This record gives sequence, structure tokens and C-alpha cells, in this order.
Amino acid sequence: MGFMYILRCSDGSYYVGSTRDIDARLRQHQCGEGAQYTKRRRPVELVYCLPCESVVQAFWWEKKVQKWGRAKREALIRGELELLPELSKKTFDRE
Repeated sequence: MGFMYILRCSDGSYYVGSTRDIDARLRQHQCGEGAQYTKRRRPVELVYCLPCESVVQAFWWEKKVQKWGRAKREALIRGELELLPELSKKTFDRE
């Protein structure tokens, strides 16, 4: 079993990670023992957690969501999955 998760940091930014033990990992982030990114942005809040069949699958989701923009991450957090395809489209400024 594994988990892909999103944390909202104290500065409003998001951190995406994966783990085998979500409770232990969240405690690490809160204590400043998690990633360097969250260490400087505490406290953090767990805003999304996706249970996965394996930590490999969770890591795959982590890498996928890390490439997403803020709007797409926030749609996922809100559970508005129907918005994800539209938010995936690239827009080009043509004049």
C-alpha cells in the first residue's frame, strides 16, 4: 500500500509527495524532518490523499501531479475531476 498526498504549506504553496505511511510522513513534515521544502514552510496541512495499491503507483502519481499547474492541483483537491482534462490543454497566445 502507498499514498500520494498534497500538502498546503503556510505560504500557500503546495507540496506533492508519496509514502507508505501517511501518518508518519505527515508527522515528519510537521516536525521539520520531512522535505527541505516543507521544513521552511511549516505548518503544513494535508489537503489531499490518494490511497494506491503500492508505493510504486503512489510515486508514479506523485511525479505526474508534480508537473501540474496550481489550478489543476486545486481542482483535484476540490474533487472536481471533470475539470482536469480542460486544465490539461495548453493555451497559446496568438496575435
